[in-house]
Amino acid sequence: QVQLVESGGGLVQAGDSLRLSCAASGRSLSVLNMGWFRQAPGKERDFVAALRWTGASTYYADSVEARFTISRDNAKNTVYLQMNSLKPEDTAVYYCAAANLIRRSYADQLDYDYWGQGTQVTVSS
Repeated sequence: QVQLVESGGGLVQAGDSLRLSCAASGRSLSVLNMGWFRQAPGKERDFVAALRWTGASTYYADSVEARFTISRDNAKNTVYLQMNSLKPEDTAVYYCAAANLIRRSYADQLDYDYWGQGTQVTVSS
């Protein structure tokens, strides 16, 4: 069993940066595909970014491409989401997720086996 705990959310102004962390226990992240998703109020949960288990490939939603970066620290067993140039539309609860195997798409929530509890990010204009 894998446990994921997100942290780093908060209230920031448009244009600011935040770094979210996802600390894992129960298994090494170096063998898991990792993803970040977000859910804005009244909306469905959407894909944000993903990192292939090898660490060699990253994937991003068009809305965050060039602003967000997903990375991993194997020594700390932690995945990060660096968010720059934040916009009010980035306001959401951000979830970290882990997948043993990607069968359909890194953007498909159904491919992920483990989820964190989420961390709130609020961007004011």
